[in-house]
Amino acid sequence: MSDLLARHRAVIPNWVALYYDEPIEIVSGRGSRVTDAEGRTYLDFFAGIVTNTLGYDIAEVREAVERQLATGVVHTSTLYLLRGQVELAEKIARLSGIEDAKVFFTNSGTEANETALLLATYARKSNQVLAMRQSYHGRSFGTISITANRSWKNSALSPLSVYFLHGGDQHLTQFRGLSDEDYIKVCAEDLRHTLATVTGGDVAAVIAEPIQGVGGYTCPPDGLYAAYQEVLAEQGILFISDEVQTGWGRTGQNFWGIQNHGVTPDMMTFAKGLGNGFAIGGVVARGELLDALHATGLSTFGGNPISTAAANATLDYILDHDLQANAAKVGGRIIDGLKAAGDRLDIVTDVRGKGLMFAIELTEPELAARMLEATKARGLLIGKGGLYGNTLRMAPPLTLTEDEGEEGLGILIDALEEIA
Repeated sequence: MSDLLARHRAVIPNWVALYYDEPIEIVSGRGSRVTDAEGRTYLDFFAGIVTNTLGYDIAEVREAVERQLATGVVHTSTLYLLRGQVELAEKIARLSGIEDAKVFFTNSGTEANETALLLATYARKSNQVLAMRQSYHGRSFGTISITANRSWKNSALSPLSVYFLHGGDQHLTQFRGLSDEDYIKVCAEDLRHTLATVTGGDVAAVIAEPIQGVGGYTCPPDGLYAAYQEVLAEQGILFISDEVQTGWGRTGQNFWGIQNHGVTPDMMTFAKGLGNGFAIGGVVARGELLDALHATGLSTFGGNPISTAAANATLDYILDHDLQANAAKVGGRIIDGLKAAGDRLDIVTDVRGKGLMFAIELTEPELAARMLEATKARGLLIGKGGLYGNTLRMAPPLTLTEDEGEEGLGILIDALEEIA
């Protein structure tokens, strides 16, 4: 392993982060468990950063990909009809709840958000965009400009004029003591003030994660985005929901994260979990927005036969097995257990999340780093994030069983107690 690590460091950029003092190489997986090159098996509570939605070696996904591979057609491009792409787009359009929806496929969430920004700025003839503090939307030039997390922001240069709103920062001193209802009112008033003061009056869109991923799974109170949308609608400003991490039933309460707010957005971006590890992303939006672009366009690899075969199988599996309900049940028990443990441990400042998307915020970043090592030693893989790097974030496969949930919860509590 030390040889592979040395080779990695010789040819991979220094800013490509690796977890753990002794990084691991995952060589196999089944269900919710993976095995490293040393033969050690782990229960996976991070799922390739919210991407292996169903876990590992799922027969339905593997067989769908194998059937497509057997045809010999791995790629044709969007210049030809792609049956799997059309079928997948039909499913997503139907599930979106967006009227007259159409879908454009990309390779990643970053590309999806770039596409949504293009659609919004083109439709509104403005480069002004509203985004949320503590947000993360990708690593490209455009998406970095709508990212509000210093640890993930390489440059202040931007093709957009961006203004950042409150939403995931209810913990700040000026908001402490406010009820959710009062906090929503304050945020809506701040939005009105922002529109009246620092913008040019022709804002293109707001883009928001229903639950902030890199931000540490910070959750604005349900209904905040409905209040925002009411204000935005007065000026025709578009609403983009970044569902890259919150889609496909992961929150347990609704199929899309934004539905927790009672909002039907103009566009939703998606990626990560749709392909259960195969690269796919996209935008689902009102047809008039997607049809409006005047220049010829295509996506060389977006929605290719292999990725759409995997995505169709993954989406069908989610729906056929009602994994949204499983997320609510298993995730709810884990969150309740973590909250009970957090109440008696001084190092825990917050436990939050919905369904199988939950986080533990600790008092210090150093404690979060120690927790990563402590859980790894006990056979559990978790993630880390938050504005200050002091949050443990977890998003297990939606197929996680009740027994596996209890196992992971026990490991987390045991590790917390040791660190405390």
